[in-house]
Amino acid sequence: MLKTGNKILSVVCSAALFTGILAGCSGSKESSSNGSDSKETTLTLLMDNQSPATMDGFKAVAAEFEKKYHIKTEIETRPGGSEGDNLVKTRLSTGDMTDLMAYNSGSLLQALNPEKNLVDLTNESYMNTILDTFKTAVTVDKKVYGIPVGGFSAGGWLYNKKVYQELGLSVPKTWDELMANNEKIKAAGKTAVIGTYKDTWTSQVIMLADNYNVLAEDPSFPDDFTANKAKMATTPAALRSFEKLAEIYKKGYMNKDFNSTGYDAGLKMLVDGTGVQYPMISFALANIATLYPDQIDNIGFFPQPGDSADKNGITAWAPGAIYINKASEHVKEAKKWAEFFVTPEAVQLFMSKSAPTGPAAIKDANLPDNVYGAVKDMLPYFNEDKTAPALEFLSPLKGPNLPQITSQVGGGMVSAKEGAKSYDQDVEKQAKQLGLKGW
Repeated sequence: MLKTGNKILSVVCSAALFTGILAGCSGSKESSSNGSDSKETTLTLLMDNQSPATMDGFKAVAAEFEKKYHIKTEIETRPGGSEGDNLVKTRLSTGDMTDLMAYNSGSLLQALNPEKNLVDLTNESYMNTILDTFKTAVTVDKKVYGIPVGGFSAGGWLYNKKVYQELGLSVPKTWDELMANNEKIKAAGKTAVIGTYKDTWTSQVIMLADNYNVLAEDPSFPDDFTANKAKMATTPAALRSFEKLAEIYKKGYMNKDFNSTGYDAGLKMLVDGTGVQYPMISFALANIATLYPDQIDNIGFFPQPGDSADKNGITAWAPGAIYINKASEHVKEAKKWAEFFVTPEAVQLFMSKSAPTGPAAIKDANLPDNVYGAVKDMLPYFNEDKTAPALEFLSPLKGPNLPQITSQVGGGMVSAKEGAKSYDQDVEKQAKQLGLKGW
C-alpha cells in the first residue's frame, strides 16, 4: 500500500498555511439538535456535476450509511464554476440549501459566511484523524467547518504518453522545454494544448498551477498580496503566470474551437491523442477512469514548469469538503453522516468508486497499489517536499471574476498585463467586502 500522510503534513505546513469541487429538499430556517426519527429521515446532499466518479463514491458511502443507520441520502447536482458558486450562495441566502453540501475548501469558503450558514465541526471527535493541512483550508476564525472529500490534488499538465513516445518527447522541466514540445506536437498536426473555455473554470489552470513557481521566486507574495502590499500586475513572478497563459494563445498551440469546447470534450481529445496536453487539476483523472477506463494508464502528469529546471515542483490543492447546513432540520443526522464519511471503512469504500487523484487527507490512509499512473508521477514531488499550496489556500483572496479574466487573456482578447490589472481590481472589491486590513 502507498502511504503518504506524514509527508503531506510536512509539505504543506512548510508553506505556512496550505480545489471546485463538486445535490433535494431544502432545510428549514431553524436547526434542530435532536432531529427526527432516524428511521424516517432522508438527508439531502448537493454536489457539482463535474465528476461522475465522485457521485459514485457518494452513492456507495450513502448506501452503506443507510444500512447502518436507516437514514437515506438524496443527491442533487449543480453546475460547476462561477455559475455553481452563485447558486450555492443563493440557496444559502434564501434558506433553500440541502442538509449537506460538497463545495470548495480554501478562499471560496469564506465567501459563504460560514459562521452564519454552516455548522461548526471543530470539536467533533473525529477531527484528530484529519490532517491539519486540510483543516487549515476549511477553517475560518479558528473554527473548522468541513471534512475532506478525497485527497489532495495537483495542478499541472496531463499528457498522452503514447503520443509523447511517438514524437520522441521528454517531460519538460522548464517553460522553454514545454514550448519546444508544443512546437513539435503542432508540427505533427496535433493540438499541443487542449483549450476548453466553454467551461470557463478550466481557463484558470495555467495561471493557478503556476503558484509553485511564483513562490520559488517571491516567497512573501501571498502575505503581501493579502495585505495590499503587492499586486499581480506589478509583481514579476505573478505577472509571469498570466504571460504564460497569453503565450499559449499567441503561438497557436490550442485547438481553434477552444471557446466552444467543454471539459468533457477536452478529456476525450486527451485520451484519443488528437490533443496531447491538457492544463488541468488531477481530479480530472477520476473522470477519465470512469469514461475511458482502458485509457487511464496512458495518461501521465507533469508539474507546470518554471523558468529554471532546478526549481521544479507541484502546486497542490486541498480537497473539497462536505459542509453541514446550519439551517437544516437534521443537523444531528448530518453530523452522524459526516462522522461516518471519514471512518476507514467509508474512506476505502469511497476510494473503491472514486479512485484517489492524489495523497489522502486522512491520517494513515493508504492509497491502493493500483493507483493511477499519473498519481504515481506526482507522488515523488509530495514525498520530496517539492510542492506548494495553490494561492487560494495561502490567502483569503480569490476574485470571483478570475475565470472570465483568464478566458480573455487565454483567448487573446486582452494582454497579460491588462488581465492581471483586471484581476487586481476584482480582488480589491473582494478584499473590501471581507473587511481585510490594508484595503
